[in-house]
Amino acid sequence: MGAQLTRSGPGNAELSIPIVDHLKQQHGFVHGGVISYLADNSITFAGGLALGGNALTSEFKINYLKPAVGSLLVARAHAKGVGKRQAVCQCEIYAVEDGEESLCAIAQGTVVSVSQ
Repeated sequence: MGAQLTRSGPGNAELSIPIVDHLKQQHGFVHGGVISYLADNSITFAGGLALGGNALTSEFKINYLKPAVGSLLVARAHAKGVGKRQAVCQCEIYAVEDGEESLCAIAQGTVVSVSQ
């Protein structure tokens, strides 16, 4: 899909993906599955960074606020509650058009540490 990790830090991650035609649904908006993919991955990155290692999403939910239109999607996730084995993370997804960000979805999820 072309997603890129654009920023990261302890318990924080930002991913972006260019909005291109094959990511849109029949009405010309970014498909909800693409937005969900971006939210899930940013939550997992943020949680994994907060937990200090390999991690997986154990659950997440998303609220779509408005259709995503523009040239770029940006997801910013932050670990809000971190324990020994899990982190609860929140994510905001923005559609960027002409340099202006518009909040189009909010997600929250739980990320668990994976020992191998």
